Amino acid sequence: MQEPAITEDLIAAHGINADEYAEILRIMNREPTFTELGIFSAMWNEHCSYKSSKIHLKNLPTSGPQVICGPGENAGVVDIGDGQAVVFKMESHNHPSYIEPYQGAATGVGGILRDVFTMGARPIAAMNALSFGEKDHPKTRQLVHGVVEGVGGYGNAFGVPTVGGEVRFHPAYNGNCLVNAFAAGLADADKIFYSAASGVGRPVVYLGAKTGRDGVGGATMASAEFDESIEEKRPTVQVGDPFTEKRLMEATLELMQTGAVISIQDMGAAGLTCSAVEMGDKGGLGIRLDLEKVPQREENMTAYEMMLSESQERMLMVLDPAKEAEAKAVFDKWDLDFAVVGETIDEDRFLIVHNGEVKADMPLSRLSSSAPEYDRPWEPTAPAEPLEDVPQIDGIDGLRALIGSPNYCGRSWVYEQYDSQVMADTVRIPGFGSGVIRVHGTDKKLAFTSDVTPRYVRANPIEGGKQAVAEAFRNLCAVGAQPLATTDNLNFGNPEKPEIMGQFVGALNGIGQACTALDMPIVSGNVSLYNETDGQGILPTPTIGAVGLINAEEEPILGYARDGHVALLIGDGEGHLGQSALLAEVFNREEGDAPTVDLEAERRNGDFIRAQRDLIKCCTDLSDGGLALAAFEMAAASGVGVQLDDDATPALFGEDQGRYLVACNFDQAEALMIAAGQAGVPVTSVGRFAGDTVKFGNSEAPLSDLVDLHQSAFGEHFA
Repeated sequence: MQEPAITEDLIAAHGINADEYAEILRIMNREPTFTELGIFSAMWNEHCSYKSSKIHLKNLPTSGPQVICGPGENAGVVDIGDGQAVVFKMESHNHPSYIEPYQGAATGVGGILRDVFTMGARPIAAMNALSFGEKDHPKTRQLVHGVVEGVGGYGNAFGVPTVGGEVRFHPAYNGNCLVNAFAAGLADADKIFYSAASGVGRPVVYLGAKTGRDGVGGATMASAEFDESIEEKRPTVQVGDPFTEKRLMEATLELMQTGAVISIQDMGAAGLTCSAVEMGDKGGLGIRLDLEKVPQREENMTAYEMMLSESQERMLMVLDPAKEAEAKAVFDKWDLDFAVVGETIDEDRFLIVHNGEVKADMPLSRLSSSAPEYDRPWEPTAPAEPLEDVPQIDGIDGLRALIGSPNYCGRSWVYEQYDSQVMADTVRIPGFGSGVIRVHGTDKKLAFTSDVTPRYVRANPIEGGKQAVAEAFRNLCAVGAQPLATTDNLNFGNPEKPEIMGQFVGALNGIGQACTALDMPIVSGNVSLYNETDGQGILPTPTIGAVGLINAEEEPILGYARDGHVALLIGDGEGHLGQSALLAEVFNREEGDAPTVDLEAERRNGDFIRAQRDLIKCCTDLSDGGLALAAFEMAAASGVGVQLDDDATPALFGEDQGRYLVACNFDQAEALMIAAGQAGVPVTSVGRFAGDTVKFGNSEAPLSDLVDLHQSAFGEHFA
């Protein structure tokens, strides 16, 4: 088959600009072949190279005594004691999920699971953070159904519990839904597997499923805005097979026990190209591939197609040649392909040969570490206009508006489609701030959460970035977990627009401040840019996933409020209503500044909650919807009414940060107040749990009626 001529149109179609192509000509000292152009396109696009973001990502805190491996590998690794480590990462599959919701979401789950078990960890938990357009938009219903079914279809079949996540709706996502997938696994701390190749002349081995044409060009597609040609991009979405992935995991973990693995990398974005280049570049080696040896499920595949295919459930490994037969036997047992497709070489070359013909011969190191790096112009986000007066409203009416809206109603319609208890170690199922998993065979527990409030980030990127980390910190503290580390999924619009780049820079500033102050370094993550359609960008959505540890001798805070319990508010505030849920849902206003995040108070109050766990029966942090929504959700989960003394709108619905609602009996409340006074922690009695109604001041409604509204609203919108 004759390859197409390299023209300006072909170069542009590969997402390569004039300056980048000039650099390719300088590196190659000649015109690239069609396959070489595709490889440069895959390695230098935004999705793989982070060319617009890495200059700013370098400023994030990524280390700490608990960190075994920070960013740069397939996933981050954190010590949890007793020779064990938790391995975790969050990654986006936004563009594919908008084009083909089921497979886009499913393969997002598959990809993040591979990131974890490639490191030698068995996955134990998954989460997802989903953002959709307004509920009445013509595409939203299809996207919600497709994405939720895709997440559940893959995760359930693979056999990993989904323990948490979030779902939001906003017109800014009408043209770009967000699908952020998180996975965590357990490994022995001294048996982590890395991707850097080592040793010259060692076999490069292809593992897993066969290569097809699905996903060709997927990474490049994920680095571009959408327009009216979106349907033409459907072939760039991969197709997943969770049962093959389950076998691949078992075979990979078994293979790792043989000592045959020198280095290993999953084939994700840009498939064979990216996995081979990363392994060679990190090890300072070259790689030769003989493509006729690649297992193929379609006939007459070209070198270009094989190098850029994003077919799922595949890995690439550098093997100890003395153990090749032993390694192959493992994959034969699991009925998976095992093929030696190349070798490591001591030259700085990426040599691609197909049926004896050289299709690409490139300096390997220039493909990854020498990818373009841009310091794009950026403008700081202008300060928000002051918030105009917010009328006093009936507290129960305000609560009804929140819990009947798609953003704040119950999520059971979503998470009941996910298996949350497979593996039998789930301690707390979805529906709360944090999911909790028992570390199998021990009394230790791990807590997982993800959070961000995009309205805050748009209004004030620095405070919004701080708040995303702070709320993740609070969610972990509220169940008694010591926060360990975070992973970020940074979803933004077009970075070539200075105002969008300003949101990104500001948010990273806030995230970095909070991660440092709260001792939650970022150990892995993902950047997803160009989330725009016809020039309309999403809300800036830097999702923060976080992991916390509850030691064996510690009790988690997982109880319920009971009749007669006192309601205590830990932390203080002034009733901040700017950018609040109440303002958006009741008044259709997104105005004012984001709430300020006092990181010193966040740490102090969170440390206090964990230290006083023996006095606390039930705890939740205060976030969207303020005290009113937190009190209702605690009452609904506990099956007991709640009465709050203050019915002022700012007191009920203000979203000041650093606060927790605690339920305990009277004697424990006294002890907590004394301890709080000694620790300098503000604490206020705000009401009590009793009866079967929700009462704010003099306004009252049956708890059962409100629970029915809360639980049925999502299904009524989307079922």
